[in-house]
Amino acid sequence: MVASTVGIDAMAFHGPECFVDMVELATARGVDPGKYTKGLGQLEMAVATPCEDTVSLATVAARKCLTAFDIDPQEIGTLIVGTETGVDHSKPVAVYVHELLGLPSNCRTFETKHACYGAMAGLTSAIDWIVAGRARGKKALIVASDIARYGAGTPGEPTQGAGAVAMVVSETPRLLALDKEVFGDYTRQVMDFWRPLYSKYAFTDGHYSIDCYLDALSGAWSDAAAKAGSHDRVAMRNLNACFYHVPFVKMARKAHHRHWEVELGRSISREDEEHAMKVTDSFEVLVSPWLTLNAIVGNIYTGSLFLALIDYLRAADESREGGNISMFSYGSGCGAAFCFAKVVEGASRHAGRLDPSTALAARRKLAIAEYEEILAAYDAADANDGEHLSPARWKLRGDLFYIGTRNHIRQYYP
Repeated sequence: MVASTVGIDAMAFHGPECFVDMVELATARGVDPGKYTKGLGQLEMAVATPCEDTVSLATVAARKCLTAFDIDPQEIGTLIVGTETGVDHSKPVAVYVHELLGLPSNCRTFETKHACYGAMAGLTSAIDWIVAGRARGKKALIVASDIARYGAGTPGEPTQGAGAVAMVVSETPRLLALDKEVFGDYTRQVMDFWRPLYSKYAFTDGHYSIDCYLDALSGAWSDAAAKAGSHDRVAMRNLNACFYHVPFVKMARKAHHRHWEVELGRSISREDEEHAMKVTDSFEVLVSPWLTLNAIVGNIYTGSLFLALIDYLRAADESREGGNISMFSYGSGCGAAFCFAKVVEGASRHAGRLDPSTALAARRKLAIAEYEEILAAYDAADANDGEHLSPARWKLRGDLFYIGTRNHIRQYYP
């Protein structure tokens, strides 16, 4: 039977236990703090220790999601982890998460990779799986888990971050009903951001990547509009909120500006004061209010878009139910999607279940020297250095950590 409705039934975020203050980081680098806090829009940045990897972040986020929304692991028929910071060239992060969660053996698992588009690729695969009738009443668990790491003193340093967003997709969603028909896609081979197999760190052409992002938004929106049959069905005036991929908060402003331009059918210059003001006002209403989590977590690659969505849903009240939203996902290299969803009736009753504010408030602020020590410890962790892979070494309080390898096999505690 073809599902009449499909959408997001549950969500949760989990991030590292430590962070750095962006003003302190800027001061340490001899940079005007405004370059980070205003130019990028970042206030704090999550920092993953060597004991917090893609698997542990994904697993804890998924546990929080299932527990908070009272979902039995036996209900999960598909598990997909979207990531660009996998832990193995062959073995997917998903199969580690499958074991740690105790999911059933007939649950299919795989990993999706297309830079920051990976989780959206997983979400669309889950939608297709349900709509095709293959789910047979089961639900899909999608996890976006990543660690954005560029190194101390590099141009990309202030756009680092780490974290995981878990989502359960079902035929009876309690949060969002996705529009199955209006889904715009865009793909083009570009070298704006990539990480060869031999490198720990990515190579990037920052300004070119921004151009590629905006071009992809134009292409994906145009494809969505064509599939909708009319621009009215995708018009911004009918939306209560707009969500974009957020590698840094200020990028959402650039994205919203381009969103206006493609809908208007022409570019909007600074000299066009009337439309420039409309774009600014629209951004403050439809986008800016739900970027507060991104501003204190930083770049989490595949999960950045969905972290903003959590920010919106955690404050949902009855007035937001039935409201339409748009979501744009971009992954360098490049692939993108533009889709639409509706907040379902009753979603406000679940707002408190996905609010991560308590865990975020409990994070430990790192001195810059300690943050730099953590960055330096990554290489030692790869060599299975016992001291660096001790949770106590980094004063961690959680209940799942990566503790190194034995006979080239990854080990997790407990």
